[in-house]
Amino acid sequence: MNYSEIKNYDIANGEGVRVSLFVSGCRNHCEKCFQPETWDFSHGSEFTEEVADEILDMMDKSYINGLTVLGGEPLEPENQPAVLALLQRVRERFSDKDVWLFTGFTFEELKEDGCRANCGETEQLLSLVDVLVDGRYVDALRDLTLKFRGSQNQRLIDIKKTLKEGHVVQL
Repeated sequence: MNYSEIKNYDIANGEGVRVSLFVSGCRNHCEKCFQPETWDFSHGSEFTEEVADEILDMMDKSYINGLTVLGGEPLEPENQPAVLALLQRVRERFSDKDVWLFTGFTFEELKEDGCRANCGETEQLLSLVDVLVDGRYVDALRDLTLKFRGSQNQRLIDIKKTLKEGHVVQL
């Protein structure tokens, strides 16, 4: 997996102060995407164990609320193994910090057979996420008043409650 950027002290992509990882690679190609350069799977730098270590070190501050993973598309099948490994390490080291993940897929799509993002790692990966921001950006539904998302079709989903209750629970 490649990544486009890592932001330390990010306050735009989840609650509180966060570390954010922008992965590379996306086939959704939303019209007027704010980061079309991240569509290319080879954009940016290689995501290595050393990069993961750097992210964990950045998170090891009392004022960091958690990690946000976005892109590109973290749930493209090519990206899921590296994202899963990172989230496992985050959970092992930081039980008190939350994980947000932004995806162009809806939660329902991720559960469907035949969805390209529903692969071997998806279920386990989602179990490590606290908040899923789902849905493709739709420019016709753009709404700058929404917190943490760009268009009205996108949702903030409490994944722990959603998985427990068997239906989507929004924040």
